[in-house]
Amino acid sequence: MRSYLARSDRGGHLSPAVRGRRHAGEGVLQVRGTSVATGVYRARTADCGSFIAISPVLTRSVSDDAITPGMTRYARFASNAPPEELIHCLVLWNIDLTLVDVTRVTRDAYVDAFRRVTGRPLVQLPQMAGQSESEIFFEALARNDAAPTVPAAAVPTDDGSDELLARFVSELATAFGARRESLAERGRVLPGAREAVLAVADLPGVVQSVLTGTIRPNAAEKLCAFGLEPFFDFEIGGYGSEIYPKGAQLMMSRSRATEKYGVAFGEASTVYIGDSTRDVEAARLGGARSVAVATGRSTEADLHAAGADIVLPDLTDVTAVIRGIQLLTMPSAG
Repeated sequence: MRSYLARSDRGGHLSPAVRGRRHAGEGVLQVRGTSVATGVYRARTADCGSFIAISPVLTRSVSDDAITPGMTRYARFASNAPPEELIHCLVLWNIDLTLVDVTRVTRDAYVDAFRRVTGRPLVQLPQMAGQSESEIFFEALARNDAAPTVPAAAVPTDDGSDELLARFVSELATAFGARRESLAERGRVLPGAREAVLAVADLPGVVQSVLTGTIRPNAAEKLCAFGLEPFFDFEIGGYGSEIYPKGAQLMMSRSRATEKYGVAFGEASTVYIGDSTRDVEAARLGGARSVAVATGRSTEADLHAAGADIVLPDLTDVTAVIRGIQLLTMPSAG
């Protein structure tokens, strides 16, 4: 049996405490306490595992089927609670060179996966900054003469490129998973990243996800290696296995978040945090505000010129990160 301790999106623990136990094979939550305010709540396991939802909040046992590790689900129901207690802001993060740097492990996994799919060595690896792994793969095919036809703009065609991409994605996930233990040893979480993610997680009414060029299983691996995985809802994110540009993926992430949480996430309630000019462009095209950090290959001047709403040298000033999100999503905070 597992015990869950609920915390409200206002921050701090609920009073009285709401505790749940999941009985193996039953998927039942026991909710105790008679003065729990209705609203949107989230609960996190004490062992820093999965998020769950209490749906609905009652003073008796309620069924919550199919709670699985890594699943994030929120409950939404009629409430007289203050609006700030409810989910109202979506914060999307880029991963590589924004939160973590695992470049060496990623390159090794690329070499392995590329050889397995094409039968040829990966001699020339394209520039990876700001690109999705589907884009990188198709460019690598062209640079290494590994396919007769490479689709323009990384869009699969009827020449079998879509099947080739699917095989590469599968092999890349396998190659990366085989290097799981190397991530923390050969990689690093960037200065201030952990503190910033935790601080955003404590903001009232905020849900976090990722918009990254990395394929989904590898995105989870990268964050898990540094203890960051529990703070993100991977179901609504955008990933490198998709062939769409990041701006389009951002719009799809907003739609998925709206469908899941029942809240319309517009430009004034969505923030994308990244490190490249392409991330800034994605925010502009996808309908989001942008916080850009100069921890990648783009300079602060580059990010300003690209039109970022806020530019920071890195994530070490957590107060500046939080203040930026609040200023972009809650004008009254200024």
